[in-house]
Amino acid sequence: MTAPRLDRTAGPERFAPGTFTPQPGRGSLGGMLRAQAGTETRLALRHGEQVLLTLMIPVILLVGLTLLPILPLAEPRVDSVTPGILALAVMSTAFTSQAITLGFDRRYGVIRRLAATALPRWLLVAGRLTSMLAVVVVQVVVLSALAAFLGWRPAGAGICWAVLLVLLGCAAFGALGVLLGGSLRSDIVLAVANVVWFVLLLAGGIVIPLADLPSGLATVSALLPSGAMAEGLRDALTDGTGPGVGPVLVLLAWAVVGATVAVRTVRLR
Repeated sequence: MTAPRLDRTAGPERFAPGTFTPQPGRGSLGGMLRAQAGTETRLALRHGEQVLLTLMIPVILLVGLTLLPILPLAEPRVDSVTPGILALAVMSTAFTSQAITLGFDRRYGVIRRLAATALPRWLLVAGRLTSMLAVVVVQVVVLSALAAFLGWRPAGAGICWAVLLVLLGCAAFGALGVLLGGSLRSDIVLAVANVVWFVLLLAGGIVIPLADLPSGLATVSALLPSGAMAEGLRDALTDGTGPGVGPVLVLLAWAVVGATVAVRTVRLR
Protein backbone atom coordinates (compact mmCIF):
# COMPACT_ATOMS: atom_id res chain seq x y z
CA MET A 1 0.00 0.00 0.00
CA THR A 2 1.50 3.33 -1.05
CA ALA A 3 1.07 6.72 0.60
CA PRO A 4 -1.32 9.11 -1.13
CA ARG A 5 0.38 11.55 -3.44
CA LEU A 6 0.11 15.20 -2.48
CA ASP A 7 -1.23 17.50 -5.12
CA ARG A 8 1.01 20.57 -4.85
CA THR A 9 -1.02 22.49 -7.38
CA ALA A 10 -4.33 22.16 -5.64
CA GLY A 11 -5.78 24.93 -3.53
CA PRO A 12 -4.95 28.63 -3.32
CA GLU A 13 -1.33 29.73 -3.43
CA ARG A 14 0.14 30.31 0.02
CA PHE A 15 2.61 33.04 -1.00
CA ALA A 16 2.23 35.76 -3.57
CA PRO A 17 4.21 35.29 -6.77
CA GLY A 18 7.68 36.80 -6.49
CA THR A 19 7.88 36.54 -2.68
CA PHE A 20 11.13 34.56 -2.81
CA THR A 21 12.60 36.18 -5.88
CA PRO A 22 16.24 37.19 -5.17
CA GLN A 23 16.86 40.92 -4.95
CA PRO A 24 20.62 41.40 -5.14
CA GLY A 25 22.02 44.72 -3.99
CA ARG A 26 23.25 46.48 -0.92
CA GLY A 27 21.02 47.19 2.05
CA SER A 28 19.56 50.53 2.95
CA LEU A 29 21.96 53.27 4.00
CA GLY A 30 20.17 53.64 7.34
CA GLY A 31 20.45 49.91 8.04
CA MET A 32 24.14 49.85 7.17
CA LEU A 33 24.79 52.89 9.37
CA ARG A 34 23.00 51.27 12.33
CA ALA A 35 24.90 48.01 11.85
CA GLN A 36 28.28 49.72 11.51
CA ALA A 37 27.74 52.12 14.42
CA GLY A 38 26.34 49.35 16.63
CA THR A 39 29.30 47.08 15.92
CA GLU A 40 31.83 49.85 16.59
CA THR A 41 30.07 50.82 19.85
CA ARG A 42 29.94 47.24 21.15
CA LEU A 43 33.59 46.68 20.33
CA ALA A 44 34.56 49.90 22.10
CA LEU A 45 32.60 49.07 25.25
CA ARG A 46 33.92 45.49 25.34
CA HIS A 47 37.57 46.48 25.03
CA GLY A 48 38.95 46.56 28.55
CA GLU A 49 41.88 48.86 27.82
CA GLN A 50 39.67 51.39 26.04
CA VAL A 51 37.07 51.33 28.83
CA LEU A 52 39.87 51.98 31.33
CA LEU A 53 41.05 54.96 29.30
CA THR A 54 37.66 56.43 28.45
CA LEU A 55 35.71 55.81 31.65
CA MET A 56 37.60 54.39 34.61
CA ILE A 57 40.43 56.96 34.65
CA PRO A 58 38.01 59.94 34.45
CA VAL A 59 35.93 58.39 37.26
CA ILE A 60 39.01 57.90 39.46
CA LEU A 61 40.22 61.45 38.81
CA LEU A 62 36.78 62.90 39.48
CA VAL A 63 36.48 61.17 42.84
CA GLY A 64 40.13 61.65 43.82
CA LEU A 65 40.41 65.35 42.96
CA THR A 66 37.06 66.06 44.64
CA LEU A 67 37.71 64.26 47.91
CA LEU A 68 41.47 64.72 48.26
CA PRO A 69 43.13 68.17 48.44
CA ILE A 70 45.81 67.20 45.91
CA LEU A 71 45.50 70.46 43.96
CA PRO A 72 44.47 73.89 45.26
CA LEU A 73 41.02 74.32 43.72
CA ALA A 74 38.12 76.64 44.44
CA GLU A 75 35.35 75.36 46.67
CA PRO A 76 33.19 73.42 46.18
CA ARG A 77 35.88 71.29 44.64
CA VAL A 78 33.49 69.14 42.63
CA ASP A 79 32.31 72.23 40.73
CA SER A 80 35.90 73.00 39.76
CA VAL A 81 36.80 69.42 38.86
CA THR A 82 33.79 68.20 36.86
CA PRO A 83 34.07 70.41 33.74
CA GLY A 84 37.70 69.43 33.21
CA ILE A 85 36.90 65.74 33.70
CA LEU A 86 34.14 65.96 31.09
CA ALA A 87 36.66 67.48 28.69
CA LEU A 88 39.09 64.67 29.54
CA ALA A 89 36.42 62.06 28.76
CA VAL A 90 35.75 63.59 25.34
CA MET A 91 39.47 63.77 24.56
CA SER A 92 40.00 60.16 25.66
CA THR A 93 37.27 58.82 23.38
CA ALA A 94 37.39 61.15 20.38
CA PHE A 95 41.17 61.48 20.12
CA THR A 96 43.16 58.81 21.93
CA SER A 97 40.81 55.85 21.58
CA GLN A 98 39.85 56.82 18.02
CA ALA A 99 43.47 57.14 16.90
CA ILE A 100 44.59 53.84 18.47
CA THR A 101 41.60 51.90 17.14
CA LEU A 102 42.00 53.26 13.62
CA GLY A 103 45.74 52.63 13.65
CA PHE A 104 45.35 48.95 14.58
CA ASP A 105 42.37 48.47 12.25
CA ARG A 106 44.64 49.64 9.43
CA ARG A 107 47.42 47.33 10.60
CA TYR A 108 45.21 44.23 10.59
CA GLY A 109 43.47 45.09 7.31
CA VAL A 110 40.02 45.79 8.80
CA ILE A 111 39.62 49.08 6.94
CA ARG A 112 40.60 47.54 3.58
CA ARG A 113 38.11 44.71 4.03
CA LEU A 114 35.31 47.10 4.94
CA ALA A 115 36.21 49.34 2.00
CA ALA A 116 35.83 46.33 -0.30
CA THR A 117 32.23 45.76 0.78
CA ALA A 118 29.13 47.67 -0.28
CA LEU A 119 29.72 50.04 2.65
CA PRO A 120 30.53 53.50 1.23
CA ARG A 121 33.63 55.17 2.61
CA TRP A 122 31.66 58.16 3.92
CA LEU A 123 29.29 55.79 5.73
CA LEU A 124 32.24 53.98 7.28
CA VAL A 125 33.41 57.32 8.69
CA ALA A 126 29.85 58.22 9.76
CA GLY A 127 29.54 54.90 11.61
CA ARG A 128 32.74 55.55 13.53
CA LEU A 129 31.63 59.08 14.41
CA THR A 130 28.20 57.84 15.53
CA SER A 131 29.87 55.21 17.69
CA MET A 132 32.15 57.86 19.17
CA LEU A 133 29.17 60.05 20.05
CA ALA A 134 27.39 57.08 21.65
CA VAL A 135 30.39 56.37 23.89
CA VAL A 136 30.67 60.07 24.79
CA VAL A 137 26.99 60.10 25.79
CA VAL A 138 27.59 57.13 28.10
CA GLN A 139 30.61 58.89 29.61
CA VAL A 140 28.78 62.17 30.17
CA VAL A 141 25.80 60.45 31.79
CA VAL A 142 27.94 58.33 34.12
CA LEU A 143 30.29 61.16 35.11
CA SER A 144 27.46 63.67 35.57
CA ALA A 145 25.54 61.25 37.78
CA LEU A 146 28.63 60.56 39.89
CA ALA A 147 29.43 64.27 40.17
CA ALA A 148 25.84 64.98 41.22
CA PHE A 149 26.20 62.33 43.92
CA LEU A 150 29.34 64.14 45.11
CA GLY A 151 27.43 67.43 45.32
CA TRP A 152 27.83 68.94 41.85
CA ARG A 153 25.12 71.42 40.92
CA PRO A 154 25.73 72.79 37.41
CA ALA A 155 24.40 76.17 36.38
CA GLY A 156 21.25 75.45 34.40
CA ALA A 157 21.71 78.42 32.10
CA GLY A 158 24.97 77.01 30.75
CA ILE A 159 23.87 73.46 29.90
CA CYS A 160 23.05 74.33 26.27
CA TRP A 161 26.48 75.92 25.89
CA ALA A 162 28.03 72.81 27.44
CA VAL A 163 26.28 70.55 24.89
CA LEU A 164 27.59 72.74 22.06
CA LEU A 165 31.12 72.62 23.45
CA VAL A 166 31.00 68.83 23.81
CA LEU A 167 29.92 68.48 20.17
CA LEU A 168 32.63 70.86 18.99
CA GLY A 169 35.16 69.02 21.14
CA CYS A 170 34.11 65.70 19.59
CA ALA A 171 34.57 67.22 16.12
CA ALA A 172 37.98 68.72 16.90
CA PHE A 173 39.43 65.75 18.78
CA GLY A 174 37.81 63.27 16.40
CA ALA A 175 39.40 64.92 13.36
CA LEU A 176 42.80 64.91 15.06
CA GLY A 177 42.35 61.28 16.11
CA VAL A 178 41.52 60.20 12.56
CA LEU A 179 44.48 62.22 11.27
CA LEU A 180 46.90 60.54 13.69
CA GLY A 181 45.48 57.03 13.42
CA GLY A 182 45.19 57.14 9.65
CA SER A 183 48.63 58.52 8.87
CA LEU A 184 51.19 56.69 11.03
CA ARG A 185 52.04 53.08 11.86
CA SER A 186 50.03 51.53 14.67
CA ASP A 187 52.95 51.22 17.09
CA ILE A 188 53.83 54.89 16.59
CA VAL A 189 50.17 55.88 16.92
CA LEU A 190 49.93 54.04 20.25
CA ALA A 191 52.94 55.85 21.67
CA VAL A 192 52.09 59.32 20.33
CA ALA A 193 48.41 59.16 21.31
CA ASN A 194 49.20 58.21 24.90
CA VAL A 195 51.95 60.81 25.25
CA VAL A 196 49.70 63.57 23.89
CA TRP A 197 46.89 62.46 26.22
CA PHE A 198 49.18 62.62 29.25
CA VAL A 199 50.68 66.00 28.31
CA LEU A 200 47.28 67.59 27.68
CA LEU A 201 45.95 66.13 30.93
CA LEU A 202 48.63 67.90 32.98
CA ALA A 203 49.46 71.00 30.91
CA GLY A 204 46.52 71.40 28.55
CA GLY A 205 44.12 73.15 30.91
CA ILE A 206 42.10 70.05 31.80
CA VAL A 207 43.03 69.18 35.39
CA ILE A 208 44.71 72.49 36.21
CA PRO A 209 42.70 75.57 35.12
CA LEU A 210 44.42 78.01 32.78
CA ALA A 211 44.43 80.68 35.49
CA ASP A 212 46.67 78.46 37.65
CA LEU A 213 49.19 77.69 34.90
CA PRO A 214 52.26 79.85 34.17
CA SER A 215 51.33 82.73 31.88
CA GLY A 216 53.21 81.48 28.83
CA LEU A 217 51.88 77.94 29.17
CA ALA A 218 48.36 79.26 29.79
CA THR A 219 48.48 81.24 26.54
CA VAL A 220 49.52 78.17 24.56
CA SER A 221 47.00 75.92 26.31
CA ALA A 222 44.15 78.33 25.53
CA LEU A 223 44.85 77.74 21.83
CA LEU A 224 44.69 73.96 22.20
CA PRO A 225 41.38 72.10 21.92
CA SER A 226 41.82 70.72 25.45
CA GLY A 227 42.22 74.15 27.05
CA ALA A 228 39.48 75.77 24.96
CA MET A 229 36.98 73.04 25.78
CA ALA A 230 37.80 72.75 29.48
CA GLU A 231 37.69 76.52 30.07
CA GLY A 232 34.49 76.85 28.06
CA LEU A 233 32.85 74.12 30.11
CA ARG A 234 33.99 75.77 33.35
CA ASP A 235 32.40 79.06 32.31
CA ALA A 236 29.20 77.38 31.15
CA LEU A 237 28.66 74.89 33.98
CA THR A 238 30.10 76.86 36.91
CA ASP A 239 29.17 80.46 36.13
CA GLY A 240 26.27 79.79 33.76
CA THR A 241 27.74 82.16 31.16
CA GLY A 242 28.61 81.59 27.54
CA PRO A 243 32.14 80.43 26.73
CA GLY A 244 32.77 83.47 24.55
CA VAL A 245 33.95 83.54 20.96
CA GLY A 246 37.51 82.39 21.70
CA PRO A 247 36.93 78.74 22.75
CA VAL A 248 34.32 78.20 20.04
CA LEU A 249 36.63 79.51 17.31
CA VAL A 250 39.56 77.46 18.61
CA LEU A 251 37.54 74.24 18.53
CA LEU A 252 36.13 75.03 15.10
CA ALA A 253 39.58 75.81 13.73
CA TRP A 254 41.05 72.54 15.00
CA ALA A 255 38.08 70.59 13.62
CA VAL A 256 38.31 72.16 10.15
CA VAL A 257 42.10 71.98 9.89
CA GLY A 258 42.27 68.44 11.27
CA ALA A 259 39.53 67.17 8.95
CA THR A 260 41.06 68.89 5.91
CA VAL A 261 44.52 67.43 6.51
CA ALA A 262 43.06 64.01 7.38
CA VAL A 263 41.19 63.81 4.07
CA ARG A 264 44.49 64.32 2.24
CA THR A 265 46.74 62.10 4.32
CA VAL A 266 44.72 59.20 5.77
CA ARG A 267 45.65 55.83 4.28
CA LEU A 268 43.71 52.55 4.34
CA ARG A 269 46.83 50.54 5.17
